[in-house]
Amino acid sequence: MKIAVIAPSEIPARRANTIQVMKMAQAMVISGHEVFVLAPRTPKTTREPDSQIGDLENASGEPWEDLAWHYGLKTKFPIIRLISRPGLRRYDFSLSAVRWARRWNAELVYTRLPQAAALAVMLGSKTILEVHDMPQGFAGPILFRLYLMSASACRLVCITSALANDLQNQYGESRISSRLIIAPDGVDIERYETLPSPQQARSIINNKLRGRFPRDLVRFTAGYTGHLYPGRGVDFMLELAGTLPKIDFLLVGGEIRDISELETEISRQNLENIFVAGFIPNAELPLFQSACDVLLMPYQNLVAASSGGDISRYLSPMKLFEYLACGRPIVSSTLSVLSEVLNNQNAVLLPAGNVESWTLALRQLQNDPETRERLSTQARQDALKYTWEKRVGLILEETE
Repeated sequence: MKIAVIAPSEIPARRANTIQVMKMAQAMVISGHEVFVLAPRTPKTTREPDSQIGDLENASGEPWEDLAWHYGLKTKFPIIRLISRPGLRRYDFSLSAVRWARRWNAELVYTRLPQAAALAVMLGSKTILEVHDMPQGFAGPILFRLYLMSASACRLVCITSALANDLQNQYGESRISSRLIIAPDGVDIERYETLPSPQQARSIINNKLRGRFPRDLVRFTAGYTGHLYPGRGVDFMLELAGTLPKIDFLLVGGEIRDISELETEISRQNLENIFVAGFIPNAELPLFQSACDVLLMPYQNLVAASSGGDISRYLSPMKLFEYLACGRPIVSSTLSVLSEVLNNQNAVLLPAGNVESWTLALRQLQNDPETRERLSTQARQDALKYTWEKRVGLILEETE
């Protein structure tokens, strides 16, 4: 099937939605589909794209090797960048992308962009809309209803059951249920099949980041990978580090400003057991996760997205599935939405922000390798249910 994937953000970028779009596009190609990714760009970032369908390097202006490293990809697919002018809120890009897809004779439009989904079904293109939050602002509910009303709308993909339930309550179960697919995020499971031990991975990282860390990372390590936005538990991890001086904390990810502020605060508190690796390309992420004896998801009750909005109610972080696949014990806050995937068999679930319970749990895991092994084995087994290819198969079933 010829699938036009319309991305919501510029590529490359560090936004999680671009990683998810690229992983889905790759899984579609691996599953036997012909895919073009259509991505927005502001007029000043690159030259005009070629008017004809070209190869990835010519169309996107970004060498494939760089994109593959940034996003952790192994399968090549083409990308076209179309202008998105500031102030037009992606409507100009959405119209250009839908027209491009129709000229290409795409059999399916797949998008997370409500503007593109509404325009696509209005023009009669068979479309799948994936949603990660309730429709926002003034236009969001209007675009969502326009999509639901069209016969060309063939699927509505919800990232969590919590989101699906709220959408049905607000927009009517009868309109949504016939199209609804609940599909959590996924993981490239094969990238986690031959990981080094924590000790081996730490040795490799020490050599890679020589000079960045105050000393070598060698002790029992609790790790976190992802953005450092408010609500992700960064301040909480500093507090944990202060109460657990014999455990090292490895923090991977974040924007430059957030990293600078974090390092300033670490210095102010004189914490010597926190190692800030900064942004790491997705291709190397499994190595850094495998360097940890325990992986942390210390989400707070309010969790900020890159846009600043609260996403705690519908959270389905990609790190969750990477952590499962990594085969390391997971210690997570007990947000209700995370219980759609996590349970007491594959993770340690604790109240958000409770330093005493988290400190006790980490000390117990440090001293109990049998429990760590039990949790790791179950986590790895559960990860097999969440591959990107299985997700694509579920979503595209019976759409051809």
